[in-house]
Amino acid sequence: MMLIPAHHFRDIERKPEYLQPEKCIPPPHSRPAGTMWFIRDGCGIACAIVTWFLVLYAEFVVLFVMLIPSRDYVYSVINGLVFNLLAFLALASHCRAMLTDPGAVPKGNATKEFIESLQLKPGQVVYKCPKCCSIKPDRAHHCSVCKRCIRKMDHHCPWVNNCVGENNQKYFVLFTMYIALISLHALIMVGFHFLHCFEEDWTKCSSFSPPTTVILLILLCFEGLLFLIFTSVMFGTQVHSICTDETGIERLQRKNQRRQRRGSWKSVKEAFGGDFSLNWLNPFSGSSHPKPLSDRDWVRQVSSVSDTENTETTTEEPSEERKDLDSAEVVDE
Repeated sequence: MMLIPAHHFRDIERKPEYLQPEKCIPPPHSRPAGTMWFIRDGCGIACAIVTWFLVLYAEFVVLFVMLIPSRDYVYSVINGLVFNLLAFLALASHCRAMLTDPGAVPKGNATKEFIESLQLKPGQVVYKCPKCCSIKPDRAHHCSVCKRCIRKMDHHCPWVNNCVGENNQKYFVLFTMYIALISLHALIMVGFHFLHCFEEDWTKCSSFSPPTTVILLILLCFEGLLFLIFTSVMFGTQVHSICTDETGIERLQRKNQRRQRRGSWKSVKEAFGGDFSLNWLNPFSGSSHPKPLSDRDWVRQVSSVSDTENTETTTEEPSEERKDLDSAEVVDE
């Protein structure tokens, strides 16, 4: 690319015509405030249904194979209450993660009028997403499944049929944590039940036949072990991302990152909605509506010729390297 003085670039970047806003037409029917967020993706819907089915299967085996037939009433009541509470919180967290707007940028707002309203100054630029015709705030990325730019997008998770972003990361963290806990709890109960059945008559330790009981317990054991490993890794990854103030996509682009990160505790409080309290563990706390953006959130500052060169590439069409990164933005877990 031929180098042009930085001031010339900035004069161009301040003009709305540079972003070709005439090609960006706002959607005819904007989503009204308060409308439920739901992604119509066949794969994601199937994965969400499978998730609920697996939790309900574990619920069935725990209750009707292990706890209800048990002659230890106290053991059955305590474990039943704990398991059902954790399962309820896991499914509630799953619903909130799936039905909460993760931080979608308004679609088709890269219009001439909107860009002019920002009143860009020398050294300021705005980035346009060529896929959804939206002005892209800092740390926003386009999701090819949601077909929107998502603020602080970490990844798209088919198991919750949604992106994990600025507004629903808390619910995704709670979902992985509660699934890991019920998986561990189920594995412990399966171990105790096997020991009990080996000592007692198999026909007395379950209301099902011995072969059916063994098959159901083995399947639950396999499911619990698989999801304990999977969700524990995802939980650790998400907590690490929050503490380091770096999303999964930003780790892929780390060589291009030059921003100043916030402290770990401040990032955690922002993700979970304030100072530490029991509401951190509550999937029903927190707003399901996206945080409003001010005019300054749309604008970015460039400080060098290299910055403006990169800006020219990303504001119009993605480069080949950028296309590769875009294809990596939607990462199945």
